[in-house]
Parts: sequence; structure tokens; C-alpha cells
Amino acid sequence: MNIVIVGAGALGTYFGARWIECGENVSFFVREGRKAQIKKEGLEIASVKGNAKIENPLIFTNPEEMKDPDLILLGVKGYHIEGTLPALKAFVSKGAKVLPILNGIEHLSILKDELGEEAVIGGLSYIIATLDDRGHVQHTSDLHELIFGPLHPSQQELCKELSLISEQANFNCLLSSTIEEEMWKKYMFISAMSGVTTAGDFHTGTIRDVPETFELVQNVMKEISTLASMYDVQINDEDIERRMEQFNQLPYEATSSMHQDKRKKNKLEVEHLQGGALRLAERVQLTIPYTETLYRLIKPYEIQKS
Repeated sequence: MNIVIVGAGALGTYFGARWIECGENVSFFVREGRKAQIKKEGLEIASVKGNAKIENPLIFTNPEEMKDPDLILLGVKGYHIEGTLPALKAFVSKGAKVLPILNGIEHLSILKDELGEEAVIGGLSYIIATLDDRGHVQHTSDLHELIFGPLHPSQQELCKELSLISEQANFNCLLSSTIEEEMWKKYMFISAMSGVTTAGDFHTGTIRDVPETFELVQNVMKEISTLASMYDVQINDEDIERRMEQFNQLPYEATSSMHQDKRKKNKLEVEHLQGGALRLAERVQLTIPYTETLYRLIKPYEIQKS
């Protein structure tokens, strides 16, 4: 399988490198700045699950350089989707399927509208990782899960093949027959975690120390579960309890990628995550006040200067 990583950020680099470790043909489609950084610094992972160093990674900036792509792993931030569409269309025209592992839900309809329903596979990941100043991946927890599944019958064979490949890689993989439900559960979790950590500038441990703030996390999850039900996806109380326990088991200093971006004064995904939830809620005439409040608190950080 010819796998192309679009966006060699922390997620794309991590999973791409793990596939390379087990012998798969992986290349990285990146912007010129990231290409120059990789050429200078190399491609490395520092991980609690084992370090990795990729010698001479295949990097390209022109989609025409990739002749026979089979799978595109899309690991960019939500606000970069529009910029990737020309390349994604070029890859899909050559027969590739696209596996987005972005946080959120709204991107599914965007990608399907632009690329066609058969081209977009469902996917998500659970991992706490970031890039350091040299562009190397810092993976700091035991979480390194990739979950994917078909959203169209034509994708089933490719998903089975990817599952077999990933079983040999140094991460946990799951081929799900209910991938849209899994994506909503992740959206529920990350909406709460990203929203509260970023708006409050807190680690997850600090949030757990304060019952009133910890309850806010649960209230946001309940809102998103209600929103999911309006789109025919059922998330029950046991699912919420499991995600709360997952939050409870995170390392004390753990935080969300959006909170990390806030600290670095990078662009934030608030419009893609909390904003996306508000747009989905508006379409079904649902009010989600906890999510709306977090959205309004985080939005001013978009104008912060680096």
C-alpha cells in the first residue's frame, strides 16, 4: 500500500513513522517550510512507547510527484482543510481514499462535498503528541490509538488491508464498523477537554482537583451527546462515564493540543471544534450553552500575537 501523509505534524509524523518502521511505503506531502525543516533536522520520535528515527524519509511538495497513492492520511488542523483540497483532489483522481484523523465532525461533510462520498473514510486518533522546536515528535503518554472504518461499502477492502498492516505497527489500531459513532464519542471528549483546558488555561490535573470545574467537563460532554442524537448517533450515559474516567486517568500535566497551541500563541481550532458544534446545533435548533460559553471565551485568543 502506498500511503501518503498530508501534513507532517505530530499526528501524521507519528503514525507515518510507525508504518515505516514495519516496512510500509510511506511518503510525506508537506509545505516548503516543513520540507526544509525535515531536510535539516531529520524525522524523529521521542516516545514513551519507543523512540524512532527515520532515515531519508520520502518528502514531496507537488502532488504530481506521487504516481499511485492508495491511502491519504490527513492529519492537518481543521483550519488547514481548505488549503489541502487541491492536493487531495489530485490524489483522489489517481484512485486514493482519504482518511482524515482531524478532531471534530464538520470536516466529514466538507470533504465528502469536495472529494465525493466514496473517497472519504472515517477516522480518528487518541494520542498526546506535539512537535518540538526541531520539528521532532514528543509523544508523552501511553495513548497512541488509530481508529478507522468505512463510511461507504467500496472502502471495506482497503480498510481491512490497512487494519492488517497496522497490526504490525507500534500503535494500537481498531477497524470499526460504527466509525461515525466513534467519531462523535471522540468529538464529545475533545470538545470538553480542549474547551475547558484552553478557556481556563488549566492542566487536566488542575481541572480534576476542582469538583465544580470537573463537572463542567461532564456538562460539555452531555451537550455534545445530545447534539449527536440529533444526527441519529446515540451516545449513552455509560459512554459519557467511560470518557470521564478516561479524562480522570490522564497524567496530571496532560492537556489538549489546542491549549498547547494557545501557549505557543499558534492559531487555534476553536472555530473548527466549538464553532463547528454551534453550527451543527443551529441547524437542528438546539442550544448548547456550555459549549457556546467556552467558544466565546476562547475566541479572543485568536488575535493573540506570537
